[in-house]
Amino acid sequence: MKGHRAGVLFPSMPTISRTYDACIRLLRRLSPLFARGTSKVAVGIRGRREALDTLRGWGQDHRDSSRPLVWMHAPSVGEGLQAHAVLSHLLELRPDLQSAFTHFSPSAVDLARRIPAQIAGYLPWDVYSDMSELLSVLTPDLLAFTKTEVWPGVASAAATRAIPVVLVAATLPANAGRLRFPSRRLLRPTFESLTRVLAVSEADAGRFLALGVPKDRIEVTGDPGIDSAWERSREANRRAPYLSPFLDTGRPTLVAGSTWGADEEELVPALVKLREHFPTLLTLVAPHEPDEAHLRKLEDACGSRKLKTERLRRIEARGGAGPAAADVVLIDRVGILAHLYTVGDAAYVGGGFHRFGLHSVLEPAAAGLPVLFGPRHRNSQAAADLLAEGGGRVARDSGQIVEHLQAWLGDRSLLEETGRRASEYIEAHRGASRRTARALAEYLPTSNAPRAQADRVP
Repeated sequence: MKGHRAGVLFPSMPTISRTYDACIRLLRRLSPLFARGTSKVAVGIRGRREALDTLRGWGQDHRDSSRPLVWMHAPSVGEGLQAHAVLSHLLELRPDLQSAFTHFSPSAVDLARRIPAQIAGYLPWDVYSDMSELLSVLTPDLLAFTKTEVWPGVASAAATRAIPVVLVAATLPANAGRLRFPSRRLLRPTFESLTRVLAVSEADAGRFLALGVPKDRIEVTGDPGIDSAWERSREANRRAPYLSPFLDTGRPTLVAGSTWGADEEELVPALVKLREHFPTLLTLVAPHEPDEAHLRKLEDACGSRKLKTERLRRIEARGGAGPAAADVVLIDRVGILAHLYTVGDAAYVGGGFHRFGLHSVLEPAAAGLPVLFGPRHRNSQAAADLLAEGGGRVARDSGQIVEHLQAWLGDRSLLEETGRRASEYIEAHRGASRRTARALAEYLPTSNAPRAQADRVP
């Protein structure tokens, strides 16, 4: 597989490619109309304004041509954590490496600051000519996409320069829109051009065949997110002000992470019922998007059912005193969910009642918690694995949330056994990030240049 070079897509400009490029150009031209406000779309558009110039400027001023460069892209936070784990191991193998990291979602801005890359920021608009120029400046030796996103413009521009393009932590659920018409036809040329696909499972690997990836370019290396979740769980500082108030409370504690309104519509009534059996139950709810409007709506929903709420920042401000009067603590910031799971007895993961599907079940499993989630979990191989291993359960409505949590919280031996199975699943599947890094290292040229001391341009 090493040495394979993808075919050229845009220079011949077939109709599909011309149409895609024209659509991206049109979106860029119209984007100022949608750049106002605080929505994710608006924030992302504003972030993309200077993305091309920022990356190009770093390439002109700081690119060391004597050292290899990898450009890694991730859509959002979950994929960014996978990229972080892989890149960290790749730097262990190749300390002379320079690296660039891009993301699509505004959610990943904070994570991008922690990525071990010399330059990090938004992905520019995927216009072929712009990406071609950018690659001429950056001269990467490898372009790596993470999990789901493969952008045709930059992928094709890389192919014209014989730059290997690899999809790492590659996932393709059976119900993925990319497998259906017209997405399948539109994306097939891009997937056919990939140098290599490093899939998380045999099932995912098989489905990439349907998108035109040749079998000899597909390899199963596992899910780097498992390593990332395990590491973050062990990094938790239990003396931190956002964790210490929830230690030794003597209260059964449920941590509900990455919830959406659809989850909370089922979860809040379930909490009322659960308090009939567990009067001291404490629930930490971390919404996927903890903006003020969402938090107030959740406070109103809890209040209307006589559940007392308190926000985490207020508890932290008290300096260590626990949430004595609160039934529900609302987590009003991001970036700490993996650590919060370590103070729980059981976990509920959101997204399973949401049309976009389930969020990551790996973090609570890494913390050794039994994991409960909603019915829309077909996008998650890890959720299916946890169910098979006995480390998690599915709740199809509010009543089943009550049923499963009551069974766990009412039987300590069952709670611990289910949590142990979840933890064992994580232990059994660690090592994917290292395997993925070794596969990527095959595409990097040798170099005797020492690693630069200066890490990143602000």
